[in-house]
Amino acid sequence: MGAFRSIENADVGGKRVLVRVDLNVPMRDGVVTDTTRIARVLPTIRALINRDAKVIILSHFGRPKGKRVADMSLRPVADEMGKALGDVPVHFAEDCIGAEAQEAVLALGTGEVLFLENLRFHAGEEANDSAFVSALVQLGDLYVNEAFSCSHRAHASTDGLARALPAYAGQLMLAEIEALTRVLGAPERPLAGVVGGAKVSTKISVLDNLVRKFDAVIIGGGMANTFLHAQGIDVGKSLCEPDLADTARAIMGVAEGAGCEVVLPVDAIVAEKFEAGAPAGTCAIDKIPADAMMLDVGPESVQQLTARLESCRTLLWNGPLGAFEVDPFGEGTFALAREAARLTKEGTLVTVAGGGDTVAALNAAGVTDDFSYVSTAGGAFLEWLEGKELPGVAALKATS
Repeated sequence: MGAFRSIENADVGGKRVLVRVDLNVPMRDGVVTDTTRIARVLPTIRALINRDAKVIILSHFGRPKGKRVADMSLRPVADEMGKALGDVPVHFAEDCIGAEAQEAVLALGTGEVLFLENLRFHAGEEANDSAFVSALVQLGDLYVNEAFSCSHRAHASTDGLARALPAYAGQLMLAEIEALTRVLGAPERPLAGVVGGAKVSTKISVLDNLVRKFDAVIIGGGMANTFLHAQGIDVGKSLCEPDLADTARAIMGVAEGAGCEVVLPVDAIVAEKFEAGAPAGTCAIDKIPADAMMLDVGPESVQQLTARLESCRTLLWNGPLGAFEVDPFGEGTFALAREAARLTKEGTLVTVAGGGDTVAALNAAGVTDDFSYVSTAGGAFLEWLEGKELPGVAALKATS
């Protein structure tokens, strides 16, 4: 992690510190419904407050496309952060640049927090416009990127600011990079990956990169159906992308050449309807009825996969094995997640997981806190798995 400057080594006392966070949180009727992302950036904010910094929070919310949209204001998020910080004053500015923002910054005391309005109310944010970057620069002395989940985009607040001010990585940013480097950089082997989800088309680059580096890649969810179809197996009415059969076969060819085993289900939980409580049954993977669809891996698959984890030392997880949101089609995902968590607690397995559906599945299984690291990033997590360099991370390296 020596390539990045940490805020621990920064002189922040009395300084205006611009902290880019990702607080694009779930909200309903103006009320934040999930405070996970707020909680995860609090350690960095508290560390700066305790060292008498003037903390200025930058974030986006939604997709207002460069225009002011009332129900995409960050004020409710600022109020929620104020509750989380307790007796620390949290102020709010109605804009993120210009006279109003500048006046709010001038009035900010040491050890206090100022929350600026939605960055994406200005088109210059997503365009990484130099004038918009300059307007933000006027508000701060130092810059901290604590938004790994936004760092796959070269926006003004993730790329431009990092190149214009002394730039540092926040605690969460460093933790994200360290966890992913631990898996993709120099992992303890055997190294396995679980890659699930609905469609192969969304993760072609991920699979192509992982099979070149991993000892085994377990493919689940609707993605598995496409790979099974590519092998000539009839998957009935299951979600499948037949036009990607050649792609699936090509990925398996790359895996074979790299010495990576591609692991597919050997049995399935099937139903004629995709709905809660639908009558379901178990069958071998090559016996799926023509009028049924595979909605989860079967018990024999679960047994084989959990046994496989015993010999692994590092596990990356992205995507569920089945339609876990609908009962009873989450049991395969939950069983494997619980086994991974057990081995992690025993100290024999390092587990790193990420992606929205993955986090939801681990939460449903009740094991999120037992994994070595769980990322809340979505697109940035996937692009890292594809082997891409993230602009926001590259900008921090460039200024270190």
